[in-house]
Amino acid sequence: MAKNILIYGLHAVQAYLDRQPEGVLEVFLLKSRDDERLNRLIQALRPLGVALQWRERNQLDELAGDTHHQGVVARVREQAPGDEHTLMDFLDALDVPPFLLILDGVTDPHNLGACMRSADAAGVQALITPRDKSASITPVVRKVAVGAADTLPFFQVTNLARTMEALRERGIWLVGTALEPSAKSLHDMDLTGPLGIVMGAEGSGMRRLTREYCDHLVYIPMEGMVESLNVSVATGVTLFEALRQRKAARS
Repeated sequence: MAKNILIYGLHAVQAYLDRQPEGVLEVFLLKSRDDERLNRLIQALRPLGVALQWRERNQLDELAGDTHHQGVVARVREQAPGDEHTLMDFLDALDVPPFLLILDGVTDPHNLGACMRSADAAGVQALITPRDKSASITPVVRKVAVGAADTLPFFQVTNLARTMEALRERGIWLVGTALEPSAKSLHDMDLTGPLGIVMGAEGSGMRRLTREYCDHLVYIPMEGMVESLNVSVATGVTLFEALRQRKAARS
């Protein structure tokens, strides 16, 4: 069932408006802001009959629970994320090889938002996370994702290992990132065709069962003293290597 939530930030509100204009209920705007970007948003809202309410900065800060709202806070209807059943329906409807991102145990909303942004930019078709012990889409996620939270299909599944098994049965190769002796260099792995990239939580990495359901493990070659990357950075590096290979295969 849809529920009403608050989202904030120009990109997040505009992306929601572009995708679900009927779901925008009211918008709160900063009294002291008057510029082209905000005026474009206002012009897009007026034909919808959405209530526009002007507020002082401290009122918007309190409403958003964050000072980085860019002078825009919107009350909108949010649909629940998909589940394992709607995921399979989504895959059935694809007319191109699947390119998926699976996050195992990423709990920080900033990391989830950054991963969403990279996934959208790299052409990923859907993001999958376990329902438990993982971040959900929040106003913070939407702000960091810069609109991707409303363009990237998002599925939360009850049993990640079982979902991964179902993906493998559909011929989707699952490639996880791990610092293990058996892992291959990211650049030596074929990342074309039906693919799911699996990323684990920062620090602990993928859970044992998640790792076991991966067809291959890869590591990101690095030259410096740092041994690992933030999960959102590692996700971006991995996805764009996959994108590079997939574009080369199509040309």
